[in-house]
Amino acid sequence: MFSSLSLRTRIFLFFVLLGLGGLASVGLALWFGYGRALETTAANGFTFAAILAAFLILALTAGVWLLFDENVAKPIERLASQMRSRAHAGVAGELDMTAARYLGDLAPAASAVTRQLNETAVSTAQAIASETARLSAEKARLTALLTEIPVATILVGPTGQIVLYDGQAAEVLAQLGVARLNASITEYFDAKSLGAAVSKLGRTGKDVSFTAQSHDGTQSFDTKLKPMEGGGYLMIIDSQTLDISPDASRPLVYDFDLLDQHRGAAEMHILDRPIRSLCFSVFDTETTGLLPHKDDVVQLGAVRVLNGRIIEGEVINQLVDPGRPIPPASTKVHKVTDAMVRGKPDIRVVAKRFHDFSRDAVIVAHNAPFDMAFLHRQAKDTGVTWDHPILDTVLLSAVLFGASERHTLDALCERLNVTIPNDLRHTALGDARATAEVLVRMLPMLEARGLTTFGQVIEETRRHGRLLEDLN
Repeated sequence: MFSSLSLRTRIFLFFVLLGLGGLASVGLALWFGYGRALETTAANGFTFAAILAAFLILALTAGVWLLFDENVAKPIERLASQMRSRAHAGVAGELDMTAARYLGDLAPAASAVTRQLNETAVSTAQAIASETARLSAEKARLTALLTEIPVATILVGPTGQIVLYDGQAAEVLAQLGVARLNASITEYFDAKSLGAAVSKLGRTGKDVSFTAQSHDGTQSFDTKLKPMEGGGYLMIIDSQTLDISPDASRPLVYDFDLLDQHRGAAEMHILDRPIRSLCFSVFDTETTGLLPHKDDVVQLGAVRVLNGRIIEGEVINQLVDPGRPIPPASTKVHKVTDAMVRGKPDIRVVAKRFHDFSRDAVIVAHNAPFDMAFLHRQAKDTGVTWDHPILDTVLLSAVLFGASERHTLDALCERLNVTIPNDLRHTALGDARATAEVLVRMLPMLEARGLTTFGQVIEETRRHGRLLEDLN
């Protein structure tokens, strides 16, 4: 019978319980006080009655609050987060009605709205999937065509940031640093020689051929610049003289939204920038143990997220030689053995590469203090400074789903319909990829909560900092 009551009736009953319980507490306290007054004095009796009534009412209020919190407040918070994940993060499936069983008609009404949203999303997704398949086929043909042409192609936006690069260009950029979308082209090529060619391109509006020098001056490339409508230019490098393996991967990496990026936005203070406009370097480590002050990294995986999307083709998946035997208990978790890391680079080399990979990016991890502690410990030997802004998906989970929920990576993936293949769970790249997918789903949810800038998000996560202290 109680389960059929409306939400208004349930809340009314909480107030009735408070009122009747308060009257009962006062009456009980007066009865005991009266008995005490007969034994001592009236003043002592009334004082005792007042103190006892106060404690009884406080206990009653705490008990009613616990009932209200468990059966109304928490279920409403949980229901709201489930609806938000379905509205903004593309999560499908029915709502969990168990926790909301005491919310009257609110839960069925929310479920009906969600079901209608899912049906609309399915039909939209089918149309998108069909168009995506067509575009993927076109991209594959374009990639194959570019592979056969002996040039490396880089599209540079009006602000000097890399917008697109093909497979050959990825090889060129990798020789000069770490290939990254949104990186400044002057990170790879000498600003003076390139700047002179770009100035000539702007004056004449015609193709400019010149010899591009690498940033460190050790390499040179026969290069042509072609102006692009709307600003920016296409940088074409003759790759016939480059040592590129015929078996090398040939990704076509691009994000044309970068063409609309304004220099002013990039020059804004990091705290004032829109959260979706930031570049994120999402990483995870596997280690010899759980003590950052004495254990070592055996694997590091990282992916990049730009404009709210994971950049396919920009990853780090590197085994690391810890210089010590890996305990069998650790190998049982992450499957990394001594034989696998033998001859691999040490953490100083890998950390430097990850530092370059994360340049101008916000570093993201699940329980970031743990993973960052290993990097900070080696910072002096590595020769790099880890002064990047940090974002932790444990804290983002607390902001969006409430501190009382579970915030493990598995729980978060389950909540947001992110699947981690069994063979990739507890691998650095697998967990980094899962964390990145979780982040991408949470960004629109944060915006829906009114947390649109990086500063607003950081301020909100600070409220839950104790979670990381307890976790570690």
